Amino acid sequence: MPALPTDIDGVIERLEAIVKDCIARQDRLGYFAALYNRVTLAVRDGIKAGDFQDGARMEALDVLFANRYLAAYDAYRSGELPSMSWFKAFNASLGGNYIVLQHLLAGMNAHINLDLGIAAARVTGPGAGAIESLQGDFDKINDVLAALTPVVEQQLDDCSPVFKDITSLAPKLELKMVGFSMDKARAVSWSFAKELAPLRHLPQVARMATRDMQASLVADAVLNDGLVVKLIRARESTDVAHNIQVLCTGEFKNTVPALIGTPAVG
Repeated sequence: MPALPTDIDGVIERLEAIVKDCIARQDRLGYFAALYNRVTLAVRDGIKAGDFQDGARMEALDVLFANRYLAAYDAYRSGELPSMSWFKAFNASLGGNYIVLQHLLAGMNAHINLDLGIAAARVTGPGAGAIESLQGDFDKINDVLAALTPVVEQQLDDCSPVFKDITSLAPKLELKMVGFSMDKARAVSWSFAKELAPLRHLPQVARMATRDMQASLVADAVLNDGLVVKLIRARESTDVAHNIQVLCTGEFKNTVPALIGTPAVG
């Protein structure tokens, strides 16, 4: 398996390579990689612009965070078993029954509900109050992740005509219609980070396994073949390479957005 990146530019290089390979192979694994690369570019631009309290630590967090996805991706592509939540996200790529949105949300679920809290806890290390110093920057990277919602919707309009019709009729429905709540995932990831942070790495493992099981149940909900999914699938583009390219090239403002309100843990 390839060596994992050690800086954010290396992360972007790996993500771009995955996207290029998936376009060539018409592989649905490229959907999440394409969107994630755009988010990583936004974080890199935010670091360069001084948007974070500690740019060096934010880059370290971004690399730890991304490497959990890359390690899971490399394991899966090598025939090894990644975490269960990632396995469900990746394995969905083998069938044509899932819509683009489901592939994206399954990846977002594993990466936010499981990986983000682990990366945050490990970038600060154990120690009384160490994690608290990260909260400001954690909230900002979470704001970048929250920007996925309108970005996903905007790009899916191009791939899925029915999705545009549905969101026009019910704009507040957003991504919740297939069982994923971005607000809840963002809030829970911080609680999970605070739970892990006081622990050494080995004692963290049992909590990580429990969280993975919980995230895998969310994946089941996301990948459910409900009525809305069937309506979207009926008119969605089946050209995988085209869909990946749409997710790669759509408009995305590379700044940290200022969001109003604090999501509640539910």
